[in-house]
Amino acid sequence: MTRLVIVGSINMDLVTLAPRFPAPGETLLGERFLTVHGGKGGNQAVAAARLGAQVHMVGAVGDDAFAEPLREGLAQEGVDIQHLARIGNCSSGTASITVAGGENEIVVVPGANARLMPSHVETARHLITQADAVLVQMEIPLQTVEATLRLAHAEHVPVILNPAPAQPLPLEWLRLARYITPNQHELATLLGADASEDFLRLMRRAPCPVVMTRGAEGAWFRDEGEPMRQPGFEVHAVDSTGAGDTFNAAFAVFLREGLPNAVRKACAAAALSVTQLGARGGMPRMADVDALVART
Repeated sequence: MTRLVIVGSINMDLVTLAPRFPAPGETLLGERFLTVHGGKGGNQAVAAARLGAQVHMVGAVGDDAFAEPLREGLAQEGVDIQHLARIGNCSSGTASITVAGGENEIVVVPGANARLMPSHVETARHLITQADAVLVQMEIPLQTVEATLRLAHAEHVPVILNPAPAQPLPLEWLRLARYITPNQHELATLLGADASEDFLRLMRRAPCPVVMTRGAEGAWFRDEGEPMRQPGFEVHAVDSTGAGDTFNAAFAVFLREGLPNAVRKACAAAALSVTQLGARGGMPRMADVDALVART
């Protein structure tokens, strides 16, 4: 069984479906409201657990009404939450999302995610030293991202950096990562380059191995040689929300099988994830991924 430590954000998404966006100062009747568990860290933890990994989550919730449902949601998926900190006098992370006419407006309040500190990562050192891989994203403080990279690198544990949401990072940090998993825009931002620059050139410029996601087209990957392509899998797409999180989780789960196979299975898992509604609705099980890979 693959052992993973995931360091990242946990949110409650508050989703309102409306016939249109309200004008400033206007009160508008909505059509539907729902709460959805999210956050890149939480999503990746659930996706990895469904693929059979032993997953330890390092994150934070507040002391509000959302805290316990967020904790329970992860625990029910088989994610270990002993290092899911509860921050006093603080809200849990939220994303208020209004959807109208196929577009959305989103207001994110990081809440407890912004108070996930390097000390929280240090308390999980014993888990990191025993892990097959560590997965971290960038919806948490950059000092905590850096601490995760440095700790995993020092303990000789592969650390995967999913650089989303994108922002420039010191090249020294990127060199600590075993792999980075950006899309083209994110890689350009990381390197301080123009997003219109040829993505293969960007991959060659990166100071560490790159696995670049390309949506339905699949992914490109490069370790030490020239970039190689893994085509995507043809499926009936319903909702692409969470596909990137599923890709990253699957890549971490299957990394022990070697880079090409990990990318191939990650593309298959991401493809399956878009066949159902919601970020977590289509996250597949191991048997589903194996069946899709076997058919192609």
